Amino acid sequence: YAPETSVPAGALRELALPAELRPHVAHLLAYREELPAGLTLRERVLPDGALRLIVEDLDAGPRLILAGPSTQPVLLQLSGRQHGLSLTLRPGAAQALLGLPAHELAERVLPWDAVVAPRWRDLAERLQARRGDAARARCLLQTLEAMRRDDAAPDPRPVLAAGRLFEQGQGRRSVAKVARQLGLGERRLQQVFRAQMGLTPAAFGRLARLHACLRLLRRPAARPPRWPELALEAGFYDQS
Repeated sequence: YAPETSVPAGALRELALPAELRPHVAHLLAYREELPAGLTLRERVLPDGALRLIVEDLDAGPRLILAGPSTQPVLLQLSGRQHGLSLTLRPGAAQALLGLPAHELAERVLPWDAVVAPRWRDLAERLQARRGDAARARCLLQTLEAMRRDDAAPDPRPVLAAGRLFEQGQGRRSVAKVARQLGLGERRLQQVFRAQMGLTPAAFGRLARLHACLRLLRRPAARPPRWPELALEAGFYDQS
């Protein structure tokens, strides 16, 4: 959520993560909001390339979905009561927790039961039996901890280091240059990025440039930046 988001105070709450899952889970949010009857909000969500596990409709009966890494924006239509959990996974977590390379989930939104082994498909029922966000979050995290497969967990350090280099360069560093800085071949970097992040390094670099542009827009300034100036500063060819 960006600083200008109009979500009411208290609608989002970050929940604590156990130390064992921090290598695989970036953060866990609980959200709760009641929209007035007859009101539908359009929420524009920009892509960041992350894999997310989302638990929707906690009050009416939980539905679990996996939203794969994507470079596409999403337009959500929100109405009524919004109550759920949103868990963001780190690079490599798809293999460590789900036993799948991340690229198999890329640009897809899948129900939990279509991805996990049969023994984990009762998670929605177990979440419904709990009361309160904290208890449901513990149930979710305990399930992920039980699913963790250390033998399938890849070393995420090259991908994390590459991601930092792309972000520090605001998406302007070439894939070849990042690979050289890490002491990897370009093809090897492509392979580990696809398996652990679900995107190509070039696609992640474009997202890094987009978010660098957004940070420029959010800077406190005497006047808002003009689009041509913003494009030049962010390293784009032109403002379009």
